[in-house]
Amino acid sequence: MPKNNFQTQDTQGIQGQTTSGSHRLNHPKKRSFRELDRRTQIAVVAAGIIELTLMIAALRDLRRRPARLVRGPKPLWAVVSCLNVLGSLSYFTFGRRKDPQN
Repeated sequence: MPKNNFQTQDTQGIQGQTTSGSHRLNHPKKRSFRELDRRTQIAVVAAGIIELTLMIAALRDLRRRPARLVRGPKPLWAVVSCLNVLGSLSYFTFGRRKDPQN
């Protein structure tokens, strides 16, 4: 009989009664960073560096750019830029206006 991801277990209720039919997923054991292989560790660190660099660049650009050259409120873009890499990329893609003087 094939195994599925759900196991039926008998569990003890509050009053000591058994209840059957509770389903639990078989999740793999979480591994710490040291337990990952070397290539995965390097990929995680590289992704973190890229995300941090994009966030700093977006916040720096936002601080230096005049409000008239930003689509929407600057504080909102600051929060969005800190969320994840997509926030920073969306600021660079949608949040900035081109300077008409250049």
